[in-house]
Amino acid sequence: MVHGFVVVNIEKPLMKRNGMQKFSGTEPKLGITMLATCNTLPPSQLAQEVEGRGFDSLWLPEHSHIPSSRATPFPGAAPGREELPDVYWNLNDQLVALAMAAAVTEDLILGTAVTLVAQHDPIWLAKQLATLDFHSQGRLEVGVGFGWNREEYEAHGHDFSDRYTRTKDNIGIMRALWTQDEASFDGERESLEPSWSWPKPSRNIPLLLGGGSGPRLLSHLFEWGDGWMPIRSPKGSFVDDVLRVQRLAEEAGRDPASISITVMNAPQSIDELEELGELAVDRVVFTIWPQEPDAVLSELDRLAGIADSFLSRS
Repeated sequence: MVHGFVVVNIEKPLMKRNGMQKFSGTEPKLGITMLATCNTLPPSQLAQEVEGRGFDSLWLPEHSHIPSSRATPFPGAAPGREELPDVYWNLNDQLVALAMAAAVTEDLILGTAVTLVAQHDPIWLAKQLATLDFHSQGRLEVGVGFGWNREEYEAHGHDFSDRYTRTKDNIGIMRALWTQDEASFDGERESLEPSWSWPKPSRNIPLLLGGGSGPRLLSHLFEWGDGWMPIRSPKGSFVDDVLRVQRLAEEAGRDPASISITVMNAPQSIDELEELGELAVDRVVFTIWPQEPDAVLSELDRLAGIADSFLSRS
């Protein structure tokens, strides 16, 4: 019994485990991300399909909503894709989806890519993340994003210019609630009076900062981040970015080995995957772009074939 509650272990349904966690022992580990919407596979099935093919992790993004004014330019715009795709306003709730995934998998790492921490009430978010980690037995990793969509952010009642400070303070509140029996925190803008909150996470939940390698993001990474989650850019510049971040970490007094690296938008070349392993990258995450369920399954099969080829050369 924990604080008046009985902890009950519920048996998960039996699952086919042929390829389970096959790619969790590779260097780097291999995961999957997808803009998982209400129009594709349900989160529970997606998670089983990902784990059943041996991938070590599933990473889901979030946007609470997209204001239809579309005042903020789409940062991923490219020739032929200037407008924000409608998948962004069809996304499932990130944490509900990951809870569904946790309930039907055994070992799959449950990742957020990313959580827009400053848009959340930190006390509620701390509770939700701790509950998910506790009941999944320590399988949660949280990507932290500062946000790019001004009107989405400000709809939550905050000034867009404050998002870096608010993110840092919210992280401080959450970590206090996760680690202290009587938690309190005083930040620059946000604070927490002495408070009780359980469950606590099963472990220190890794917090990975998502984004580029600009000075402002790196200052936060070196101060309080457990890992860096960049979106892979073209090969040459990305290798330079990794080496630069590792060098700057040392200059800031941070051991580069203490900062995990999870690379989003993984390359599909075996040589490039091996190169990332040589750079001490911990995990690379392939992106599933299709939404039609059969196309999602076909793409998972294709990526599993690439992963098998990489495993055979490792």
